[in-house]
Amino acid sequence: MANTCRCIIIARNLIMKTAILYLRVSTDEQALSGYSLKVQQEMLTNYCKLHDISITKIFTEDHSAKTFKRPEWNKLLLYLQKRKADLLLFTKWDRFSRNTGDAYQMLAKLKRIGIIPQAIEQPLNLNVPENKLMLALYLAVPEIENDRRSLNTQMGI
Repeated sequence: MANTCRCIIIARNLIMKTAILYLRVSTDEQALSGYSLKVQQEMLTNYCKLHDISITKIFTEDHSAKTFKRPEWNKLLLYLQKRKADLLLFTKWDRFSRNTGDAYQMLAKLKRIGIIPQAIEQPLNLNVPENKLMLALYLAVPEIENDRRSLNTQMGI
C-alpha cells in the first residue's frame, strides 16, 4: 500500500505542467525599451525551461490594463475555457491588471475554470491567506500610478 501511494505521488510530480504566456505593453515606450514584449517573452520562456513547464500558447497584447476589455485577453479567455493549460504566466501583476476590482473578479473566474495565474517576478501562492495582502499591494500600486498620472494630466502638470 505504501509503495502504491509513493508511486502515485511520484507520477503526479512527473506530470509536466502546461502554461499559457501573457505578454502586455500599453505604450510605444514600453514596446521599444525596458519592458518590451521581447524581454517579457524571454523571461517567461526561460522561467518555463527552468521549471519544466510546457508552453501551450503565447498571447501578446498592446492595450491598457485598466479593463479586461482587451482583444487578446478575450481570445486568451476563450482558449483557457477549453482547459488547454494549468497555468497562466505573466511577468508582473501590472501586466495582468491595473484595476484592482476587475482583477479580483478575473482571478475568481480563472479559479473557477481551474487556471492558476502567476506573476513570475512577484510570485504568490494564493492559497496562503497572508499572500492576499501582497496581492492587494501588487494590484493597487499600478492602479494608483494610473490615477495619479490622470490627475496630473487634468491639472496640466
